[in-house]
Amino acid sequence: RPGLELVGLGECLHVNPPHQLPSPLDLEILEFTRYKMVIDARSEREYMHDHLPGALNLPVVHDDEYAEVGTQHRTDPHRAYGIGVTYALQNMASQLPLVLDTAQPDDRILVYCFRGGKRSRLWADALRTVGFRVDVLPGGWKAYRRWVVASLSAYPTAFSYRVLAGPTGCGKTRLLHALAQLGAQVLDLEELACHRGSLIGHMPGRQQPSQKAFDSALLASLRGFDPSRPIWVEAESKKIGAVQLPATLIECMHSSPCFRLEAPMDERVRLWMDDYSHLAADPHRLMQLLAPLKPLRGAQTLDRWRALAEAGDAAALFERLMVDHYDPAYLTSTKRDYRAYSSATPIPLRSLACEDLRDLAQRLLAGENIAEPAG
Repeated sequence: RPGLELVGLGECLHVNPPHQLPSPLDLEILEFTRYKMVIDARSEREYMHDHLPGALNLPVVHDDEYAEVGTQHRTDPHRAYGIGVTYALQNMASQLPLVLDTAQPDDRILVYCFRGGKRSRLWADALRTVGFRVDVLPGGWKAYRRWVVASLSAYPTAFSYRVLAGPTGCGKTRLLHALAQLGAQVLDLEELACHRGSLIGHMPGRQQPSQKAFDSALLASLRGFDPSRPIWVEAESKKIGAVQLPATLIECMHSSPCFRLEAPMDERVRLWMDDYSHLAADPHRLMQLLAPLKPLRGAQTLDRWRALAEAGDAAALFERLMVDHYDPAYLTSTKRDYRAYSSATPIPLRSLACEDLRDLAQRLLAGENIAEPAG
């Protein structure tokens, strides 16, 4: 409500009117960056599933302790609370020096747990006793999660988008990186999702975030952008690996102007040999990942791919994968979903070298005619 004073914050805050974008003020707290520390008092497992931006996990009870208290609570709640408080005091005592080394007495600290109950109150009481100014998130992580969902329905509509389209391996992601290096606003959805968005899109050594953690990271990225400037983004499907894009963002992307990258096949294969070097070195694993395509592409096509894999000819296999599957599938889905694709600005590329993509990024940002290759 306009003019609402938020109890415990020590200053008057105003909830955003409906025409403005959501903000943490709607949660009855300050902007996240106003806090010197944001303490997540939940267990490690809860924290890894999702957490507030910049939050530090200082569990009141650890995963194994939390399980023990929960088991004991079924038969003896009084004893369970006693065990929980014992663990809590021990854990906070061991973690308090970190807080003291990080924050000054005048700094503000935000604390939250699952619903804003016992765990966050234990931390808040201890820190207030020391002399810190402490806010507790009303409703805890549950309230934050509801706010994220609502915000992801509102934020995407505040921006204009420039969509990079074109078949796989034509340098869309690398062009995004070049644009970002030159100061453009770039939304790298594959980086946020830790996945390249196809059957073979797993990034070695990286695990995809949970859907909730992806949503939090996506919202944090959107909130860092300037609505007066366009956002450059790659044409994506509704899902990137196991995570799903918000419907509002997808609709905004589908209705935005497109740039269609075109690159020679040898350049595309070279890019794949770089990005998918782990699969080029392990053709057996690659064929395992491609097995679900058999009903779509047929046994003969998969047999041709397998022969190339067994021969160790990764370059030829990658080219056949593009020609037989990825190019026709991408064209069908992009023409269906991205309404401006048929009138997309073509960007012919002779090379996908870093210097050439940087030159293209400069020309795009300068508003030059890029329908013909530079030089």
